[in-house]
Amino acid sequence: MTAAPVPGHPVPSTSAESAEPTASAARSPGPGLGEEERYWTADRMDRAVPVDAAAKAPASQTLTGAHRPPPSGTPDPEHFGGHPMVGTFFFDGRPLGGKSTYCTGSVVHTAAKDIVLTAGHCGRGLERATHRIFVPQYRSGRSAADQRHGIFPVSRLYIDPRYEKNTKAPTSDLDLAFAQVGSNSRGKVEAVTGALTFTPTTSYAHKVTVIGYPSSDSVNPKHETVRCPVTTSRLPGFRQMRMTCKGFYGGVSGGPWIEDYDPATGTGKVIGNTGGYNGGGNDANDDWVTYAPIYGKDAQDLFNDAAAHREPGDKPPYQPVTDPWLPGTAPTWQHAKLLASGDFRQTGHSDMIVVWTDGEVSLYPGNGNGGYGTERQLLAHNSTWTHAATMTAGDFTGSKQFDLLVRWSDGEVTLYGDVGSKGLNRAGTQMVKPNGTWKKAVQLASGRFDVSPNVNDLIVRWADGKLTLHTNVSAGSFGQERKLKPANDRWKDATLLTSGEFSGNQKWDLLVRWTDGELDNYVGTSTSGLGAGQRILKPNKRWTRGAAMTTGNFTGNGRTDDLVVRWTDGETTMYTDTLANRLGTEHMLVAPTS
Repeated sequence: MTAAPVPGHPVPSTSAESAEPTASAARSPGPGLGEEERYWTADRMDRAVPVDAAAKAPASQTLTGAHRPPPSGTPDPEHFGGHPMVGTFFFDGRPLGGKSTYCTGSVVHTAAKDIVLTAGHCGRGLERATHRIFVPQYRSGRSAADQRHGIFPVSRLYIDPRYEKNTKAPTSDLDLAFAQVGSNSRGKVEAVTGALTFTPTTSYAHKVTVIGYPSSDSVNPKHETVRCPVTTSRLPGFRQMRMTCKGFYGGVSGGPWIEDYDPATGTGKVIGNTGGYNGGGNDANDDWVTYAPIYGKDAQDLFNDAAAHREPGDKPPYQPVTDPWLPGTAPTWQHAKLLASGDFRQTGHSDMIVVWTDGEVSLYPGNGNGGYGTERQLLAHNSTWTHAATMTAGDFTGSKQFDLLVRWSDGEVTLYGDVGSKGLNRAGTQMVKPNGTWKKAVQLASGRFDVSPNVNDLIVRWADGKLTLHTNVSAGSFGQERKLKPANDRWKDATLLTSGEFSGNQKWDLLVRWTDGELDNYVGTSTSGLGAGQRILKPNKRWTRGAAMTTGNFTGNGRTDDLVVRWTDGETTMYTDTLANRLGTEHMLVAPTS
């Protein structure tokens, strides 16, 4: 990483900075209250830089001004006076070459009344510092001695020993820390400020208010507190939430994500803190994309250690999530032109092939648990495959290894047998030469619609609305053709087709997304005709945004019933175990604008 990450998007550590502190350094009480009040002058605190100093500067402060603009509708944060239980940590600058540094933190309720939550990467800086304090409801321009609620010296840090600072690895899920702070003349910190309730959760969709202290001389010159009410979603591949709100520049690391927030009192349940992947934000360091780890068992164990003033014990190796996800960002997946699924590697479950707008072709090997392995490039970007108009996958050669059937823009149709072992860097079998008839084959969907045990039947939707079924398709032959629907206006609107074992019958079903977003399943489509229509979704705006669709056996349950949809903004979703009359469980494979 060459620049610090987002809301916690820190500058990469040197090897010296990454060295673990000794136990005594982490536990040392450090200077007393009086010494800290003298050390932390108003000027020193005002000049402190965020621990994520190089990240997410406004475009006006960058050399290129090249930060991406946020999507339409992204909210602006509200600048407000803050709450006593949310404040800033200040610590001297050993981690950043002598500059004083700060992060956001929040008091959480414990019996000891002396615990403050922040990000793990903030905790790593704090445990290496000598002068380190927590300032509730910090006010710029005031010295430590003049702060409204006083200051609280940090005496001890609690950080999961498996956590790696600012990593993009799975251990970024552990980016939280607890600071034990001493009392001041008013008493213990929780008695002075009140507290949030530390609350573990297992879900990713929440309505929360995110609070932090962003630093930006042009946007927030007084270093005021900001808050933003948002709805969170999943950061695919991690135990982390994501949100979008403008203005979350460096300094917000460690800030609380509060559910059931009371804006008058500041109270609520803290279910996350700004941090996580890349220190809390995306690779582009956009100020409007922010992440937070959710609090599961690992976080609860660390909280219990902090609340009991107990050293965290040995931990087993961290287990990353195995939920479905795909590598890459939504802007990248906007260029996923065509999708096809099948058992290309003879593993007993499906993989997915993607043709990109620049002609590159990729294979994403399924792992049988709904996820995918490392991308395998079948072809580098090229001009030929930019002319691939539609495609589908099936076992047309009878080898038990899926093949790829492609209709090109000039009407030629080509079969590439055994793609998983033979690749695509070859001529393939020409099914038909370039012609005007097959140029009108708008959609292809392969399946098992006849008595054959192989997935070697093909449904074609033509430009005039005609629907045909071709059974026993093989290399060089489209088999036997049957008309399922004559030319008609209704089926001209069948924008996306896919097929699968949604009803659990031996015969496959045909799934259709219409131009108005309606989603219908035709159960038991066979040589006898189009199956009985089963409405899954009424016309709706969201599904009009579906840009590509495929179905595979990604969860290894023995049925091709996992529906993958790539939306127009690049977000990509899997609906596992989809049934004849309803969508399956929704999993976000690629987050929008992530």
